[in-house]
Amino acid sequence: MIVFDLQCTGGQHRFEGWFASSADYARQQERGLVTCPMCGSGEVIKAVMAPAVGRKGNQAPALPVPSPADAAPAAPAAAAPAKSSPPAKLPPEAVAMLRAVALAQAEAIKSSTWVGDSFAEDARAMHYGEKDAAPIHGQATPQEARELLDEGIAVAPLLIPVVPPGEAN
Repeated sequence: MIVFDLQCTGGQHRFEGWFASSADYARQQERGLVTCPMCGSGEVIKAVMAPAVGRKGNQAPALPVPSPADAAPAAPAAAAPAKSSPPAKLPPEAVAMLRAVALAQAEAIKSSTWVGDSFAEDARAMHYGEKDAAPIHGQATPQEARELLDEGIAVAPLLIPVVPPGEAN
């Protein structure tokens, strides 16, 4: 997993994006899937980030000097830290919250129909009474999503990415 600081090109909103890799970020950006969660803008770029720099391998942390009153045998010396630190783990509360969101979304999708790239067209047809209303999910460009919202059609992005049915292993 890799975390990028992202921002709208206007610099109005700054937020984090989690991706499987830099290549995954690039693919999602090309497909228009990376949007600002605050305003929905698809004009998103990587923000300047401070690099995560680990301690140099030859700089071990200072170890406390045992006092003569300590009767316990000395503990083995600590090994030098790795050259790069692993990413911090999420707090258990955050993990539980993400699981709950993923489960709720999965439950909602069970009663929804995947319409793929025709999402905007189908949502519009249902809104104007040309098709029977039904829960759907699919893909829309940021521009299509903005146009739907401008027409008063309620749409929302899925919080957890969904693999299209034909692309699942």
